[in-house]
Amino acid sequence: MNSYAVSYKDSNKSYFFKSSEKYEINDEVIVDTDKGLQYGKIVKLVEVENLDNLKIILRKATKEDTDSFYTNLKDADIALKNARNIVNDLKLDMHIINASYNLERTQLLFNFYADERIDFRNLAKKLASIYRTRIELRQIGARDKAKQVSGIGICGEQLCCSRFLKQFDSITMNMAKNQNIALNPNKINGSCGRLLCCLNYEDEEYTTCSKNLLSIGTIIKYNGEDATIIGVDILNRKYKILCGDQKILIDSKQVENDSEK
Repeated sequence: MNSYAVSYKDSNKSYFFKSSEKYEINDEVIVDTDKGLQYGKIVKLVEVENLDNLKIILRKATKEDTDSFYTNLKDADIALKNARNIVNDLKLDMHIINASYNLERTQLLFNFYADERIDFRNLAKKLASIYRTRIELRQIGARDKAKQVSGIGICGEQLCCSRFLKQFDSITMNMAKNQNIALNPNKINGSCGRLLCCLNYEDEEYTTCSKNLLSIGTIIKYNGEDATIIGVDILNRKYKILCGDQKILIDSKQVENDSEK
């Protein structure tokens, strides 16, 4: 029995499935999920210790499956526009991000974003009366919204969440402080309004490099005179100090050596 990672549509997230058949990377397959049949693509071969909990890959996608998949994409776009119109008519404070059918069209899923909990029962009834299938409305968070919508980050690149991140790690303000980044919301918040995911990328390296470094405001001895640390270059392990009326960039080892004299 083989195990594979399968992704749906254009999602970066992948799910594990098993099969007694052998598949190649980029093979389009039909998989069995809790939400019905899904059209997916093999993204890699994986090793899973316990295969018992994995659902199976039913078959390689046929031309009929592919035709159905693309028809569903077009119809889901129409459903999305209709749902947004109904939301406006009902004056609901929510934004529907996308819509998708499962392969056999037994479920129509809408992802939406809202700041608070929404009573969407009337919306669900109206949608069910139009599409005659099971309607699921799922509220997603700000990060998930950014992942679905995508965009350009402050770095000038496509958002990490929509390009390659498969899960969201916990990001804290301490990570920004640890990297000596100015705590300006415009600098440390992403398009989603939450702390930048990339704060996590180098946090471990900054933690290692900052070991035993003194903090800003520390009074030290430099060439026999009192000096104040006014800046810290963590990666290069250097200090900017104010000695008298002079600002000087020194290596952290100079502080250690001076302190030993």
